Amino acid sequence: MANEIVHKNSLELTQCYDNSTFSEETEQKASDGAKQEQQETTSNGWKNIKPYAGMPKEVLLQYSRKTCYRVPREILFWLIIAATAVLIATTIAIIALSPRCLDWWQASPIYQIYPRSFKDSNKDGNGDLKGIQEKLEYFGYLNVKAIWISSFYKSPMKDFGYDVEDFKDIDPIFGTMAEFEDLIAAMHEKGLKLIVDFIPNHTSDKHKWFQMSRNRTGKYTDYYIWQNCEHVNGTTKPPNNWISVFGNSAWEYDEMRKQCFLHQFLKEQPDLNYHNPDVQEEMKDIIRFWLEKGVDGLRVDAVKYLLEAEHLRNEPQVDSSQNPENITAYSQLYHDYTTTQVGLHDIIRSWHQTMDEYSREPGRYRFMVTESYDNEEIHKTMMYYGTPFIAEADFPFNFYLIDLHKNMSGDGAFTLVDSWMKSMPKGKWPNWVVGNHDNSRVVSRVGRKYTRVINMLLLTLPGTSTTYYGEEIGMENIDVSEENYSANRDPERSPMQWDNRTNAGFSDANKTWLPVHQDYQTINVEAQKIQHNSTLNLYRELSLLRMNELPIHRGWMCYIWHDTNVFVYVRELDGLNKAFMMVLNFGNTSTTNLASVLPELPKEMTIRLSTMYNKNSGTVSTEAVQTEQGEGLVLEYKTNHQVHKKKEFHDKCFISEKACFISSLNILYKNC
Repeated sequence: MANEIVHKNSLELTQCYDNSTFSEETEQKASDGAKQEQQETTSNGWKNIKPYAGMPKEVLLQYSRKTCYRVPREILFWLIIAATAVLIATTIAIIALSPRCLDWWQASPIYQIYPRSFKDSNKDGNGDLKGIQEKLEYFGYLNVKAIWISSFYKSPMKDFGYDVEDFKDIDPIFGTMAEFEDLIAAMHEKGLKLIVDFIPNHTSDKHKWFQMSRNRTGKYTDYYIWQNCEHVNGTTKPPNNWISVFGNSAWEYDEMRKQCFLHQFLKEQPDLNYHNPDVQEEMKDIIRFWLEKGVDGLRVDAVKYLLEAEHLRNEPQVDSSQNPENITAYSQLYHDYTTTQVGLHDIIRSWHQTMDEYSREPGRYRFMVTESYDNEEIHKTMMYYGTPFIAEADFPFNFYLIDLHKNMSGDGAFTLVDSWMKSMPKGKWPNWVVGNHDNSRVVSRVGRKYTRVINMLLLTLPGTSTTYYGEEIGMENIDVSEENYSANRDPERSPMQWDNRTNAGFSDANKTWLPVHQDYQTINVEAQKIQHNSTLNLYRELSLLRMNELPIHRGWMCYIWHDTNVFVYVRELDGLNKAFMMVLNFGNTSTTNLASVLPELPKEMTIRLSTMYNKNSGTVSTEAVQTEQGEGLVLEYKTNHQVHKKKEFHDKCFISEKACFISSLNILYKNC
């Protein structure tokens, strides 16, 4: 009888219990605990009971080994493993196929500040670093993340700060090192990046290096370019015919050393000797100093003048028949021996490598841009991009659009843009500059009627745009012939016009270092913020459009049409059926038939932005797009026929950072 009972219980233990078949009475007993259950001990010592809440591990293990519990558990385990593997593989694939994210210097326009004219915080009539910090909110309004501040180093100001007396100190006009550190901390807190000037070609004649070099003190003896020269009765016969950028001989006699030193700019700016390795190391040390302060990028000034030929031969005359004694202007010579010499690019590469030492931290890439006016020799400018194997500058500044006023037309705009895009090495990043502290303001060069369309060109072309302070509101050159103002070399450096108060809100001083333009009552930031049709608000809308629309942010650019009046190009992205057509008028009133150029275009396009505020809505017919003089249109349309895929446009389309869009996943990938 006992054996039958054991056998019966053993059979019951091989069965799976379904909680749904338990009676309410059984569930109640299970919840009351094991004390009310009848228990019998089997021959192997296991307790013959049904599973219940709070069961001991022996019971749990007894049931967990049963097939009906083990198989679902194993199936669930392997499903989790498989799902995890798929998730990891998908993540790896997305990372591998994703295009490189645009870096900060590619994603944002660059805004140049001339610090002496931006904002005065201490009522001395000069802009300063603390004043810049007070205005950081303004860059958020503009949707600008990269700020370039022109030279603020200690200087005698013979060349407005570009004659540096101490590369590691702040000139008192602009503040203190502590104020600089406060400024950069505040900028980084707001997500802003700071680019500063690096001025390597020369120093001030007040620099301690030059003073020691004059005295032939130790290693500093050859920090500058010294040559024997004849000096009789106050008259100097220089070593050769080299001319300064500002005119007259590039050699100056020094009474203390009894030799001539080279200066390619002012005589108060002696050129450093880059054939001396110690000089190269000194400049690397200066780079490290500012990068350790937290600076995000360097703009390298006057880079093509760094090296001179050591043979000191006379430079060829432009007019070979001209009397050599009458040559006093820089333009009268070909500068074959004083610019772009062999070894120049090796120096720039070494600086880039120094900066790379500080670019290893994620999100802290250190950017370098070079300044070189090469005029018709654009191939020389392109050399600063480096090679596919050795990096130099992230890009050299592109100053060619500054000359648009020389041929103000649709054809003229096309020629300047196309010249850069076709000359630029494949895969490099373009950039565009329409003004800076060395050139007349846009309004003064081309007139107010073209200011807005030039800003539209600047912010819708592929690459990085650079805006000189005040151009976003249409500031003009001042008349520097006014009495009591001696600093009159550069009328485009006048104080920023913030509002209609005295001194345009720039300063509370009785007198500013340069006069404020007389139009500040209407041309100022505060007035234009509340004017829907203002130059400022158009600039802001264009900046937001560039950031938010992928085709403009990083897509293809294809030339569609250009003539005397208009320049038309499209911005599009693989995989995205949204595209933008820019129709920019640099001539006179014109009607353009885009449908005749691209029959696949829709019959109508939506006006996304116009330089004329009353047109900022509605549609236009692609068979007759009318633009007024100086008008620009950003037209949005849908298409499945992208221009860059058409054979006839292959040599008219460009892209630097290729990416394709998957609309179903809302992601970018690169292998398309």
